Amino acid sequence: MALNPSSVGKSYPSSRPYPVESETIRRFAEAVGDPAAVYTDPQAAEALGHPSVPAPPTFPFIVVARAMGEVFRYDDIGFDPTYLIHGDQRFEYARPVRVGDRLVTTLEITGAKNLRGRDVLTLRADVADAGGEHVVTLHMTFVSLSAVEGGGHDDAPR
Repeated sequence: MALNPSSVGKSYPSSRPYPVESETIRRFAEAVGDPAAVYTDPQAAEALGHPSVPAPPTFPFIVVARAMGEVFRYDDIGFDPTYLIHGDQRFEYARPVRVGDRLVTTLEITGAKNLRGRDVLTLRADVADAGGEHVVTLHMTFVSLSAVEGGGHDDAPR
C-alpha cells in the first residue's frame, strides 16, 4: 500500500459521542501512574475549582483513538498502522476534559509524506463537547514501520 499524499486536507465527519465517566478517568490515571486525588475524588476536584473530576492531560488521546478507528480507514490514505509509533503529539486546551462530558472528535489529515523510506502521517483532532464547545485540539504525527522494524515475525531467528 502506498501513502496517498492527496489525502492531505481531508476531513472526516464527527465521531459518535464518547461519554467521559469517573471510572474511565480513574483507570487512565492509574495506567499512567498519576496518583493525584483530583482525578478520583470529587471533593479534591471541587477544592481545586473544578466543577467535576477532570481527566489527566493526555486522556483525550483515548477519545481520539476511538474516533480514528470509527471515522476513517487507513487503507483510504495508504497508511499501514500495523507497526505504528508516535513521532509527536501536542495538546491545545480550551478547558479540561471532565466527568460528564460527551466528546465528539473531528479529524483532519494535515500531512502525508514518505520520509527516509517511512510513511509519516500527521493529523489534527478537534474535540468538542456535545453542545459544540471546543475542549481540546490534538496534533499528532505517526510513523509506520515495517514488520521487521516493528518486531513482527520476520525477525524471528532462523
